[in-house]
Amino acid sequence: MSKIINPHENEAGLIKSASSSIHRRSFLKYSGAGIALSAMFLAGCNDNDDDETDYSQDMVNLGSGDVGILNYAFALEQLEAAFYTQVVANKYSGMTDLETAVLTDIRDHEIAHREFFRAAIPASARIKDLTPDFSTVNFMDKTSVLTTAKTFEDLGVAAYNGAGKLFTDTGDGLTYLTLAGKIVSVEARHAAEIRDLISNGTFANSEVIDAMGMDKALMPAQVLAAAGAFIKNQIVATGLPQ
Repeated sequence: MSKIINPHENEAGLIKSASSSIHRRSFLKYSGAGIALSAMFLAGCNDNDDDETDYSQDMVNLGSGDVGILNYAFALEQLEAAFYTQVVANKYSGMTDLETAVLTDIRDHEIAHREFFRAAIPASARIKDLTPDFSTVNFMDKTSVLTTAKTFEDLGVAAYNGAGKLFTDTGDGLTYLTLAGKIVSVEARHAAEIRDLISNGTFANSEVIDAMGMDKALMPAQVLAAAGAFIKNQIVATGLPQ
């Protein structure tokens, strides 16, 4: 079974790198309390004849196999962390103490997840830091912020659910699938909390739950197609398992 680097938690609840393997009990500490998160992976820039910006030198290839899936998750967490960092730094008008606490907790969880993947993926295979594009988000407007957060969170949960079956590391002990399952459980809490901030009681409606009462799942190509407007880099995902 493949081994990954262990990011240990410091007193602030964030992560620093180390070289030993991750323990089951300690991993959930990275995520913090059980409020809510979801995730979404953002990618692709649209061709536009009127846009003189050349992104051809700014392509990001996720790679292949299990490492490619880890890079996929890393990209997702990068964008979520960047979004919530901006939300908390530029609070929308009328943000309540409760909303501030929720959004700050989610920000901290997303940063922890991002740094976990940064430490876990070998540097030689790890993608670079991505450049987000939040130009369509009005960070001063509550509706714009929470609607975008809901999109990210719902998409993120579906992304993890869809990617889990693509892992090949299924040996005994702590596998990539185990870690993804732990992260997505926290992401789902984030998604539920954001939905309740928008409209109480909508935390698990038919938009995100199927007829069997299960969270819906999306494959990487579907996630990338839905999230392409939020990142400037062109993501190459052709090497990912199908």
